[in-house]
Amino acid sequence: MPSERIDMGGYTLSDNAPLTHRNTLRVAARAKLLAEVRDAAKLPELLAYPAVRSGKVLVLGEGSNVLFAGDFDGTVVAMATQGVQVEADGERARIAVAAGERWDDFVRWTLGQGFAGLENLILIPGTVGAAPIQNIGAYGTEVAEFIESVEAWDTREQRVATLDNAACAFAYRDSVFKREPDRYVVTAVRFSLPRQHELRLDYAGIREVLLRMGVDKPAPFHVAEAVIHLRARKLPDPAVIGNAGSFFKNPVVDAALAETLQRDHPELAAWPQPDGRRKLSAAWLIEAAGFKGRREGDAGISNRHALVLVNHGHASGAELWAFAQQVIEGVQAKFGVRLEPEPRVIG
Repeated sequence: MPSERIDMGGYTLSDNAPLTHRNTLRVAARAKLLAEVRDAAKLPELLAYPAVRSGKVLVLGEGSNVLFAGDFDGTVVAMATQGVQVEADGERARIAVAAGERWDDFVRWTLGQGFAGLENLILIPGTVGAAPIQNIGAYGTEVAEFIESVEAWDTREQRVATLDNAACAFAYRDSVFKREPDRYVVTAVRFSLPRQHELRLDYAGIREVLLRMGVDKPAPFHVAEAVIHLRARKLPDPAVIGNAGSFFKNPVVDAALAETLQRDHPELAAWPQPDGRRKLSAAWLIEAAGFKGRREGDAGISNRHALVLVNHGHASGAELWAFAQQVIEGVQAKFGVRLEPEPRVIG
């Protein structure tokens, strides 16, 4: 049944809305109602709309961090707000960014303006509003380091809330927004970005790529170029094959277990954590368990990177989730370590 679209002024509503092109795993799911928000000030009105208020609500950016294991029997809210405002400049700038801006476009804009800090996070799909929810990270950097505050509509208290960095409770691929997914709708993120910043070069081959580029005194834009090269080489492009980037978190385990595993498998990487535990390489565990490149029907693990769950064509969300669970169970059976998904699994 075709979807009907109604403009409500500041947002639009569509019923029985297809989500295939709103999630990077290309799962053919549908939403009972889809709301595209162009004006954040209209959020209270939208959320009070009877058809929205009476059901479930899911806030969706570009769908790069979600797996629809089935249709969504509720309202999908897609933030389409735009705007970047430099509130103060100098050696460190305060920059307010609307939730609907594309993350990669914003990173490239910061580099063009001469700001540093986000260069390692280039080419990550998704929107600015989604970045703090997952506390996105790559190549030794987490976005939490550069977030001053997050503005959100608090559905519990029915007001606009500004959460400073501490209130966001950032952790590895985690935040208060992820732990309370039904409470906050992120409307804007305020960043604090320096002009000068110590570059992160000691992760996953960045120095080697810079060397091949002939760069001996790198600037932030050089690091960004190196990261683009590394991501393009290692990670499949969602425009070519459906995927949500890294599907599994690197597990954090007790030091004793990490030492036992490393004694039996010296090639397994383990990174010390502030609380004394160790973070293990999920990619190594998955590949060692024999899942890299494996597929069942159109669901599988990329042959380029073991962390990436891929849709080779027309896999359903349920089929992809079932395959992901096979990977989780296989790694646990072989190593006694249970993996967790990074994306939110819906349905």
